[in-house]
Amino acid sequence: MCRFCGGHLHPFVDLGMSPLCESFVPADRLHAMEAFYPLDVMVCGTCFLVQLPQYVNPEAIFTEYAYFSSYSDAYVAHGKAYAEMIVERLGLSDRSLVVELASNDGYLLQHFLGKGVPVLGVEPAANVAQAAIARGIPTDVVFFGAETARRMVADGKVADLLIGNNVLAQVPDLNDFVAGMRIVLAPEGVATVEFPHLMRLIADGQYDTIYHEHFSYFSFTTAERIFAAHGLRVFDVEEIWTHGGSLRLYACHAAADRPTGQAVSALRRREHDAGYARLETYADFGEKAKAAKRDLLDFLIGVKRAGKRVVGYGAPGKGNTLLNYCGIRTDFLDFTVDRNPYKHGKFLPGTHIPIYPPDRIAATRPDYVLILPWNLKDEIVAQLAYIRTWGGRCVVPIPRVEICP
Repeated sequence: MCRFCGGHLHPFVDLGMSPLCESFVPADRLHAMEAFYPLDVMVCGTCFLVQLPQYVNPEAIFTEYAYFSSYSDAYVAHGKAYAEMIVERLGLSDRSLVVELASNDGYLLQHFLGKGVPVLGVEPAANVAQAAIARGIPTDVVFFGAETARRMVADGKVADLLIGNNVLAQVPDLNDFVAGMRIVLAPEGVATVEFPHLMRLIADGQYDTIYHEHFSYFSFTTAERIFAAHGLRVFDVEEIWTHGGSLRLYACHAAADRPTGQAVSALRRREHDAGYARLETYADFGEKAKAAKRDLLDFLIGVKRAGKRVVGYGAPGKGNTLLNYCGIRTDFLDFTVDRNPYKHGKFLPGTHIPIYPPDRIAATRPDYVLILPWNLKDEIVAQLAYIRTWGGRCVVPIPRVEICP
């Protein structure tokens, strides 16, 4: 049954069994049992919400979290640019309140603080929230929903700007979450949400974007329908670069005096013309995933037979889906590196590939570096420019294997 509308579900893609993508394994647990769960994704035949059944409670995923946004220079810059734009667009001031849901380590809210705009973060992962609090960003450590929103309003915390970046997909109870957004949003306030665009996921075969902490995958049309069901009107939309192609929606209360821009009807029409209101459009994604898997394995088998060394860059959630689905372990990837010290000395879930600091690449001089967070390709290729001194090359696996120049 669809988590939004209760409609009947149909197959979308089956990526087999996989561990939780952020459940990194400490060295003393390498021989302990790991829990694997199905990555069997469905699509609703009524509202066309693509969704993963809830196999795990959010508390098991998000109470302590391994992802810190500040370790990506590109995301910090993205947050700064957004803050500068939205402060000017909405005329925010020291009398406004910006509330961010799933505020992570404060990588975004810090830019509003720097402009003298009051902020409040809402973040369920205590370890990540502590990093934001250390930056002077007030943060409530709690899961957000209608009940939390009512408490916030009772405490006088009403959002002139409500931000939800890369959180909508991570919410199992969509209706409760969006209802909470309506409650905490000021009468003339604006909510902006960012999420990976399903249209890009399907077109580019981005199967690795699917993992257990992402319960839902949205087209624009479906997201607009969900917001409308809870009294929020999408009045503008932008296509942005993050996560291999995302949308930024601007929403307000249904009766608010904000005209709906042409971008809304244009994108709605584009999705309709591309078949996103027909089940047939979703039916062949599984074959795209299989083809991408074969493509990557062909490359790795070829270079390993040639005696080349291959390592990874990054330990993102998407990388763990890719590695487990493709059956890639240390027989293909010697190790991976990550800028986040929280992950150093641990091993990737399922595949048990070791994680080191980035300087391990210079010390070992591999022939190829497989970029697992391929959505940050430009940032990472620039960081790794030095590997060309010994003939090393960067490789991205999605949407197809590409050796970077």
